[in-house]
Amino acid sequence: MISLERLNKIKEINKSDNFAIVESGVILNDFQKAVEAENFFYPPDPTEWSCQIGGTIATNASGARSFKYGATREFVEELEIVLANGEILRLKRGENFSKDGFIELKTANGTKIKAKLPTYRQPNVRKNTSGYISGETVDAIDLFIGSEGTLGIITEAKLRILPKPESFFSGIIFFESEENLLNFVQEARKLSFETRKTEDQKPKTKDQKPINASLIEYFDEKALKFIAEKFPEVPENAKGAIFFEQETTAETEDALLESWNELLEKNNADLEQSWFTTTEQDREKMREFRHALPVSVNERIVRNKQKKVGTDMAVPDDKFTSFLRFYKEKLDNSGLEYVIFGHIGDNHLHANMIPKTDEEAKKAKHLYGRFIAQSIMLGGTISAEHGIGKHKSKFLYVQYGERYLNEMAELKRAFDAKGILGRGNMFDEKFLNV
Repeated sequence: MISLERLNKIKEINKSDNFAIVESGVILNDFQKAVEAENFFYPPDPTEWSCQIGGTIATNASGARSFKYGATREFVEELEIVLANGEILRLKRGENFSKDGFIELKTANGTKIKAKLPTYRQPNVRKNTSGYISGETVDAIDLFIGSEGTLGIITEAKLRILPKPESFFSGIIFFESEENLLNFVQEARKLSFETRKTEDQKPKTKDQKPINASLIEYFDEKALKFIAEKFPEVPENAKGAIFFEQETTAETEDALLESWNELLEKNNADLEQSWFTTTEQDREKMREFRHALPVSVNERIVRNKQKKVGTDMAVPDDKFTSFLRFYKEKLDNSGLEYVIFGHIGDNHLHANMIPKTDEEAKKAKHLYGRFIAQSIMLGGTISAEHGIGKHKSKFLYVQYGERYLNEMAELKRAFDAKGILGRGNMFDEKFLNV
């Protein structure tokens, strides 16, 4: 076991050049608070706030705000990495790129390492943490981000930070029709993408909607009934809800509220019972609402003396609606208790099955396999943000097959010849031949 909890120093917050230098054991929540105290903002927002920065980099953690800002990878500028043999790599974004399928690096001691990249294609999804990164041209730093500690141990990072937004407009919107909810999401996404493409172009067209959500989160009907135990103000007739958020300024606030209201009315949202805020205090309550659901699910699982079976798949844009329908059809027919929630802006939802007995647990695991197969068939990924670890290595085999797992093992051996880091993570140790 390796513990990095004493590598807990925030070495620098540079307000002139918008970066911070942190050791890998710094707690994410502590880092975000320190950055905000300097009027800056670190967007990666995974559900677990008590994680270490090094862990978020090793898993390429994302969360709700990835809809606008992307995952952790987008904010990592430099890394210090200790390899299995004790040698140190220092990597800076933009300095080392793959060529002809290989990456060549030099350690601080001058040792040269040449590693062959896997040749599989990345799934056509917005979020993916299934295996090592691949592609025609790969920045060496990205090879270690999301590698789940199997290539080296991250000890220090230089992270990009952003000026803190002046204000936010947030809403938890309830719908009495799921069709209306899905239409709303589709339009909000489309408008957000259009705004991002043109936000640097001036003057803007008169009919352009200034909608540009930083997050769009989904709760199905069962999730709302589940969370109503802690939030009784949830309307009983709601078939689903969306939590959205957008940064505002004093100059843009009125126009944004008008645009969002117009979109909500068009899609028949239950405006009377929905919740809106522009204050920091009420916004935190909405974030607590979002985070309360997985906590409540875990509490129920513990009471049932079972293990949660939760999906983490994402699919391409044009396959999302059919995949959600597949989820609900199979889960309703199973008789299992379940909730579906998550990052609908990225076509990435979590279906959490909540078994009460050992027999139901077996049924949940069988269904999980069905969902894996369906996501792969649709061109999706088996893991959008939670990584592979040990438990999902057999499903990574299903996604990529033996040839590509052998390529991953070959890459790992280039940095960890004896295979001592993260043993059994991502793929079975038999592929290492060490």
